[in-house]
Amino acid sequence: METFIKKAGILIEALPYIQKLYGKTVVIKYGGNAMINNSLKNSVMEDITLLKYVGVNPIIVHGGGPDITEALKAYNIESTFINGLRVTDEKTMQIAQMVLVGKTNKEIVSMLNAKGGKAIGLCGIDGHLIECEPYRPVIDGKEVDLGYVGKIININSKLLELIAKDEYIPVVAPIGVGKDGQSYNINADTVAGAVASALKAEKLMLLTDVEGIKYSDNSDDIIYEISKKEVYELIEKGIINGGMIPKVKGCIEAIDAGVNRVHIIDGRIPHCILLEIFTDTGIGTMITK
Repeated sequence: METFIKKAGILIEALPYIQKLYGKTVVIKYGGNAMINNSLKNSVMEDITLLKYVGVNPIIVHGGGPDITEALKAYNIESTFINGLRVTDEKTMQIAQMVLVGKTNKEIVSMLNAKGGKAIGLCGIDGHLIECEPYRPVIDGKEVDLGYVGKIININSKLLELIAKDEYIPVVAPIGVGKDGQSYNINADTVAGAVASALKAEKLMLLTDVEGIKYSDNSDDIIYEISKKEVYELIEKGIINGGMIPKVKGCIEAIDAGVNRVHIIDGRIPHCILLEIFTDTGIGTMITK
């Protein structure tokens, strides 16, 4: 009986959060080890399906870096990264699109449907969902050519709203399209931030392979809440580096655009989404204005 009472207590703890999020949009960037480990895959799909059934509107934006790297190795193509972004020539672009849209996206859709959800797979080409132009970052005072890496200029929020506010779960692959029809590879964290911004989402959640942001690599203490200013300071100090840079910058852009809360959480923890959303303590790092 005590076990049952504890279970009831967990549900009661979740009640105010369910009430607050009912009918609201939550954008979830799905990536990292949670896309590789079968047990974690299963728990993430269960979490997302449960969100939909309790009245939340989840939108999934997924990565697929390891799958792309594996496919490139099969074609004897080496991967080069600059500031956490993959340099993408024409051949790499073709393989990235094939993997992200044809393999990874459909696997996620299939897993959600198997849990009782009604998922629909999309990429930026569908309905001009993600319109972009070539991204040319300036590094050390010089403009760098990353190839077919896209900079987002518009999100078709109407299409996503029509799907998400109905009975379906949109699953978005981070491939964008230019005005000339050219496909572009885009960092999934950046896409998730742009989608959350365009929809003025209640929450943006990034599943990662780290516990959260820390003041140093050797620190055991997670920063549970951090401001924009502190994030930029940690980037300048090199504490936030590599692939974490586009991740946190996407978070900041989302906050500036009106997203209420942005969370970086450890996707290696089973049911990490539910733990963050429906418990008093939560996990990971929350970024605020």
